[in-house]
Amino acid sequence: MEIMDKKIDGGKAFDWGRTSSDYAKYRDIYPQEFYDKILSRKLCIKGQNVLDIGTGTGVIPRNMYSYGAKWIGTDISENQIEQAKALSKDMDIEYYACPAENLFFTDNTFDVITACQCFWYFDHEMIMPKLHRLLKADGRILILYMAWLPFEDKIAGESEKLVLKYSPNWSGAGETMHPIHIPELYDEKFELVYHEEYKLNIHFSKDSWNGRMKACRGVGASLTKDEIAIWEKEHNTLLDNIASEEFDVLHYAAIAELKKK
Repeated sequence: MEIMDKKIDGGKAFDWGRTSSDYAKYRDIYPQEFYDKILSRKLCIKGQNVLDIGTGTGVIPRNMYSYGAKWIGTDISENQIEQAKALSKDMDIEYYACPAENLFFTDNTFDVITACQCFWYFDHEMIMPKLHRLLKADGRILILYMAWLPFEDKIAGESEKLVLKYSPNWSGAGETMHPIHIPELYDEKFELVYHEEYKLNIHFSKDSWNGRMKACRGVGASLTKDEIAIWEKEHNTLLDNIASEEFDVLHYAAIAELKKK
């Protein structure tokens, strides 16, 4: 499904469904430390019902499935949901192609609602009251994020410059470490009870880093096939010049936990 938002990429249209196969192959990259932070909050564990909104290819439900929670994932893109189902075929996870604004579940159903790499896409005036209703008493929203640090990591910085060459209005560029922004309207029905930001190194090969970059919004989700092919050729040449066969890229991760009032 094509999305246009003047606050994102200058209003340039993007569709995650166009890059679903690369997303499934190259964006399941969160290290164990990322999941351990969630578990340390005693969230997404056995005995809990968890809804993952903006689930994409089901990365969070799939990787946390073994900890015993009952998972449901939703995403606006049917292609992403199809990938999630295929990758979860041996797991008891429900997936639905559904925008977050149209969630249809019964009130007081979930102990936790997670949103990873997607919170800023939502119409918060629409979804905030709905998330509050869907959560049980004392329920939690868990917002998760991870990004490379282009001003501190040469490979990330040079790759990012190349994305901007082809998508100059891409608003995913220039990340620095900071807390996740929570719109003020959440203060009405939720309390921020925890947040943390921390650096971590993510290991890549040339192929997997190229795939990760290609599966970003500024490339695979928005460029034409011809543009992607030209970008990829130039990116691979760049990596041959600046990177070894395997390397780490400096990232930061962030977590924010909101408690239902």
